[in-house]
Amino acid sequence: MDRLWTPWRMTYLRGDAPRPTGCVFCHKIEADDESELVVYRSTHVFATLNLFPYNNGHLLIVPYAHVGDLTDLAPDVLADLMQTAQQAVAALRAVYHPQAFNMGINLGPAAGAGIAEHLHMHVVPRWEGDNNYMTVLAQTRIIPDLLADTYRKLHEAWPARTA
Repeated sequence: MDRLWTPWRMTYLRGDAPRPTGCVFCHKIEADDESELVVYRSTHVFATLNLFPYNNGHLLIVPYAHVGDLTDLAPDVLADLMQTAQQAVAALRAVYHPQAFNMGINLGPAAGAGIAEHLHMHVVPRWEGDNNYMTVLAQTRIIPDLLADTYRKLHEAWPARTA
């Protein structure tokens, strides 16, 4: 029998992954981009890697505003969110050549929001036959690219470097 080892995920599965004091997304607003894996910043939102990704390149588009509901975002923030999501798709296509994407917002804990207090959009690249979107084997996902390498590739490939 083959074994898949992903020991870095154990802290997440146990629920004891290190978290900064306060909101994990607000922490990234003033932090160093590379250490926090913030790939891109625009006027109202930023794109960051998911620390516990479903697939390589799993991005989160996060408003700077600390709000938990879509209806609390101003129209210019909503437009920036979608424009940044569009750029994320372009960068992911350039780097990983996915065949499709899952994109969405889990609005509230009952919808699966793990960080419900700060709204964020998931951009997940997908390939035919991948099994990482839904865990099917022993709570294990196979992510063949290191987060630091994913950060570097997407940061370099982002289509618009100015906000």
